[in-house]
Amino acid sequence: MACRISELVLECADPERLAAFWSAVLGYVEVDREEDGSIEIGPPGTGFGGPRPTLVLSPGTGAPSRPVRLHIDVSPTDRDQEEELARLLALGAVPADVGQTGEESWHVLADPEGNAFCLLRKRIEPVGQE
Repeated sequence: MACRISELVLECADPERLAAFWSAVLGYVEVDREEDGSIEIGPPGTGFGGPRPTLVLSPGTGAPSRPVRLHIDVSPTDRDQEEELARLLALGAVPADVGQTGEESWHVLADPEGNAFCLLRKRIEPVGQE
């Protein structure tokens, strides 16, 4: 028996803003909202426990006390990398410098709160179309 990732939790200053951003990036919808202000987003029609993990945007208490060592990688599903880069920038992502050389095949970006993520080159099939 093994585990699988069911959800990722990201502490943030503005869960509404990040839920809107990541929903647009991933094609997710709101699946739950907690009294503490947390918003869970996930794939339409499945939500928690489905084939893809959900993302919980949880109100944080300020700046993290240590650097975040986990980041999200995304891959385009219906366009090439440059077209997807343009779409992500239009949604509010910004280029980020984490010490890359410029020779990488991926783009390092930051979401509206500065959380780094990477846009990979390889196009993948959407879940359910593999």
